[in-house]
Amino acid sequence: MPETTPKGLTRLAFGGDYNPEQWPESVWQEDVRLMREAGVTMVSAGIFSWALLEPARGAYDFGWLDRLLDLLHDNGIRVDLGTPTVVPPVWFYREHPEALPLAADGTRYEFGSRGAICHSNADYRAAAADITTRLAERYADHPALAMWHVHNEYGVPVSACYCDSCAAHFRRWLATTYGTVEAVNEAWGTAFWGQRYTGFDQINPPRTTPTVGNPAQALDYKRFADATMRENFVMERDILHRLTPGVPVTTNFMTALSQCDSVDYWAWGRAVDIVTNDHYLITDGRRTHVNLAMAADLTRSVAGGAPWILLEHSTSGVNWQPRNPAKAPGQMARNSLAHVARGSEGAMFFQWRQSRRGAEKFHSAMVPHGGTDTRVWREVVELGASLDSLSTIRGTRTRADVAVLWDWHSWWAQTLDWRPSEDHDPRERADAFYEALYDRHLTVDFAHPEADLSAYPLVVVPALYLMTEAAGNNLREYAENGGTLVVSYFSGIVDEHDAVHEGAYPGALRDVLGLTVEEFSPLLKGDTVRITGPDGAELTGDVWTEFVVPGEAETVWTYADGLTTGRPAVTRHKLGAGTAWYVSTRLDAHGLEALLGRAAEDARIAPRADLPHDVEVVRRAGESGDYLFAINHSPSDAKVPLEAPGTELLTGERAAGRLEVPAGAVRVVRLDG
Repeated sequence: MPETTPKGLTRLAFGGDYNPEQWPESVWQEDVRLMREAGVTMVSAGIFSWALLEPARGAYDFGWLDRLLDLLHDNGIRVDLGTPTVVPPVWFYREHPEALPLAADGTRYEFGSRGAICHSNADYRAAAADITTRLAERYADHPALAMWHVHNEYGVPVSACYCDSCAAHFRRWLATTYGTVEAVNEAWGTAFWGQRYTGFDQINPPRTTPTVGNPAQALDYKRFADATMRENFVMERDILHRLTPGVPVTTNFMTALSQCDSVDYWAWGRAVDIVTNDHYLITDGRRTHVNLAMAADLTRSVAGGAPWILLEHSTSGVNWQPRNPAKAPGQMARNSLAHVARGSEGAMFFQWRQSRRGAEKFHSAMVPHGGTDTRVWREVVELGASLDSLSTIRGTRTRADVAVLWDWHSWWAQTLDWRPSEDHDPRERADAFYEALYDRHLTVDFAHPEADLSAYPLVVVPALYLMTEAAGNNLREYAENGGTLVVSYFSGIVDEHDAVHEGAYPGALRDVLGLTVEEFSPLLKGDTVRITGPDGAELTGDVWTEFVVPGEAETVWTYADGLTTGRPAVTRHKLGAGTAWYVSTRLDAHGLEALLGRAAEDARIAPRADLPHDVEVVRRAGESGDYLFAINHSPSDAKVPLEAPGTELLTGERAAGRLEVPAGAVRVVRLDG
């Protein structure tokens, strides 16, 4: 079995992308001195170095990398060594211009950025295999090597190419997936608009068409593009496994729904030895710490609950958003430790030393332009000491309270053209439901719709437009066996080929929810509806309404105006030993709190009224002990009740009763017993 922890790393991972090729070698000695001062335990290197390692075809220069790895090893720093296959050199593209990807409209991208790759191109694959093999052969036994870092952020910025090589590859993928062209016709519904094919050779990628193309074809092409990137990863991974057994292989994910929408991370999580993730705060006016918690929970879930590694985040501001504010004092540590609370085995950054040139020169780094006499550097050193004090949590696992179902294939299908309302955004619903659960102080696991859900008293379905028959049966079994299910509108509508399930909506969930939907009735922009319920409580919905016909389900809230006046808005279905709730409109935060409060009662989840707003409490547990993380994102000091006394690891103080957590601070208690 492949290793699942970085080789030779005995503490939490702390460091960042190290790109010394941007600096004269005279700076390297100063870098490692500062790394030791900051407590750095691992750096990522070589990720963007193909042009230096192979300056001309077949001409290799490993001398500088030899010296770098030796220097890092001599200073006790482990290395996450990159295969630089995200940035083929200019000489490669001049020899093989067809390896640059082609957009759906026929535009050919040019050299000069990163990630401009046709993943179906045979010459790229051969060149990537060669440089990976050369690196593995040279550094297999290097004592600094902790793990391999293949490529970089697959799917960003280009995931799909539409060239003739991809067309041929797509046809082979279809033949393998479906067997016959008749099966493709059936799956894609090509009888519509006369699109029937009589041979695989007639099928092209979904290039630009005069109006909307075939949605099932577009969905399959997203699957194909994701699978093709993964083929290339697996090719490199297998070379590294063969030549460097015992060294784990990863690639850095971007699981946050705000950052990558082209990768099926459920599949990728099974392909890597260690799940790693990059996360950056999105400055969109939202509570950024909630998005951070959501991304960390999603990453842990992709890892199957196992520990993972935060491989990149920022010490302060980034450079690629319209507005890039600095992090507040203490926020770097708070962000870092929030990831650790939710399963990360450390906190690493992009990058070690801030660049003077290039596109990311205004992206913050561990060593800023201003050097060591800066707030950022002082906070980096402090964070290194904090992480060192938490080393005993390695190998423990985060404990979750509830599950949220998410499926990238459903997201892809939902966001294709010509849906009932462009205002319905599955990511927005996932964010909103997650935030409501976060504000109830519940830790969330994400789960695939066909996964075993028996461990969770409450399962939430914020947006699953695409749902297989197997997933529908899985949810029915979950509820019948005593689980509480909450489903939001426009879920369970189509199968895996984007074909509407036979019969009334919501096809895959009709029996689970005990109702049917006669018709969708999306609202015009800015319109709202009133909803009345128990004890005269009134909620507000927008974006979407439905004509719901309650079969065995009871009506809990009712539409009080609009086309659906008098119809059920929220229902509750007693199914076997469990309960299934359905909400047929978009509720705001107040409405979601009311809905989830009722569902939590069914699930016998007690409210956490003793915890202040924006103070998150997360548990990690394992052989080394039981750890409580209390993270105060609020501007006021807080008190968190402890179920047992223990030792606060960041200060070394004893803690009992109610734990004092200053504004903006983090406390980590190793509980006694």
